[in-house]
Amino acid sequence: MTTVQEIEKAVQSLPEPELGTFRAWFEDFDANAWDKQFDQDAQSGKLDALADEALRDFKSNRCTRL
Repeated sequence: MTTVQEIEKAVQSLPEPELGTFRAWFEDFDANAWDKQFDQDAQSGKLDALADEALRDFKSNRCTRL
């Protein structure tokens, strides 16, 4: 059995109160991982083309106010 399969099995066997605790923990863990990846992508320049396009659209009045 792989580690992922072991984790899946363990999560499936959690009682409801502990499943809720795990959900909250994983949501925070996943959000932090996403933030870290986003920061790395921004610092590496991966998002520069998207930012440039957004700025061009804004300057050309091709944006909708929220």
